[in-house]
Amino acid sequence: MTDDPQNAAGGNVPEFSVSELSLALKRTVEESFAHVRVRGEISRPSMPSSGHLYLTLKDADSTLQAVCWRGTVSRLGIRPEEGMEVICTGRLTTYPGRSSYQLIIERMELAGEGALLKMLEDRRKRLAAEGLFDGARKKKIPFLPSVIGVITSPTGAVIRDILHRLADRFPRHVLLWPVAVQGEGAAQQVANAIEGFNRLRPGDAVPRPDVLIVARGGGSLEDLWAFNEEVVVRAAAASTIPLISAVGHETDTTLIDFASDLRAPTPTAAAEMAVPVRREVLAQVMELGARLVGGLTRSVEVRRTHLAGLARGLGDPQRLLETAMQRLDDRSERLDAAPRRWLQEKRLLLSHAAQRLSDRPLRQSVTEGRRRLADLAARHARAGQQRQERYGERLAALGQRLESVSYTRVLERGYAVIRDASGAPVSSAAALSQGAVLDIQFHDGHVAAEATGEGTAPSLSPAASAKPAKPRPAKPAAPAEQPSLFE
Repeated sequence: MTDDPQNAAGGNVPEFSVSELSLALKRTVEESFAHVRVRGEISRPSMPSSGHLYLTLKDADSTLQAVCWRGTVSRLGIRPEEGMEVICTGRLTTYPGRSSYQLIIERMELAGEGALLKMLEDRRKRLAAEGLFDGARKKKIPFLPSVIGVITSPTGAVIRDILHRLADRFPRHVLLWPVAVQGEGAAQQVANAIEGFNRLRPGDAVPRPDVLIVARGGGSLEDLWAFNEEVVVRAAAASTIPLISAVGHETDTTLIDFASDLRAPTPTAAAEMAVPVRREVLAQVMELGARLVGGLTRSVEVRRTHLAGLARGLGDPQRLLETAMQRLDDRSERLDAAPRRWLQEKRLLLSHAAQRLSDRPLRQSVTEGRRRLADLAARHARAGQQRQERYGERLAALGQRLESVSYTRVLERGYAVIRDASGAPVSSAAALSQGAVLDIQFHDGHVAAEATGEGTAPSLSPAASAKPAKPRPAKPAAPAEQPSLFE
């Protein structure tokens, strides 16, 4: 034994740094597990903004971290979901930053049909709970569409079968929207085709279809999986154009069948559901036309019989007309004689009136008229004079009452009315100023004056000769009696 402590502790074992050991382990793992297939259940799948897919594969006892780079995610063919059992193909590597190992996924497939069916059933229940499969959403397929939109592969036998069946039954204008019906991107293409047909509007260069057919031939569950994708189901449920699904054979069922307005067992059956048989339609039209003619004929016969019965109850129309014609002739004769009779009656009345006038002397009538006119004139004159006397007496009484309350009676007792230059009465000495021109009214005339001082008792000096007294208005003489107009 050596006495060197270092040799005693490590011997000939080489010494590694942490990074060197991590890289050595990485090379060893990658060389030993460069290509592996791992089966497990997906747990906690996540996809950050970088586009890479991170998930955990687990079974009953262990877990394995896995990553799928962005460029590979778009080629997986399936969308990883929680609880999905898959088989992943790739390589094993380590991540030195966390001292962990992980699987780099290059390919992913479902692990067995049982797991696929379970996932399909879970998705069906979830979409059904949202109401995408409700019968109230279903639209009626038109009886005879003018334009039919077909969504399928342009190179398969499906489109040929549909066109051939339409040509046999009732040729219609067909618009084909070519899509991939399986594999990567097939589901998105089908959804885009449904939405594209729905974006067309009447009057566009490309006519809007009256009905859509989504068709694909038979295949395995994996081959038909594109029509189970959620994006396709939602597009079918949102379509405003009636949609017929014809995916696979009669025993095949996909989720688009639940969302479509009508399910056809095969693409050929979808064509039969889209249009009727032309010969049958023509035969039906001819039958309905014959029934219409027969119905009209029977209706005319029934009405003719009814009319004949009514005619028997009315009697002979010729006899009714004869009576009416005789009555008309009688009225015409009476109408022609009526004006002559009327003129004779008026002429007789006029002659009687003239006779009465000729029997009474004209002078007597004139004298009597003058007498009555004179009598009326005298009565009118007396009434006017009486009315004038009454009005005169009333006016005199009112004048006396006015005179009794007039201020001129006060002036006769020695009082006077003083007015300023504007003619307004002066009621207070304080309202006067020295030199103001005044007018003093007595009962017999006016005197001009001037204020010579201020105070309560200003002295006044004559300023001009007294104005001549205004004569008092004389009382109106009683009106003379109005002479009569007839004297």
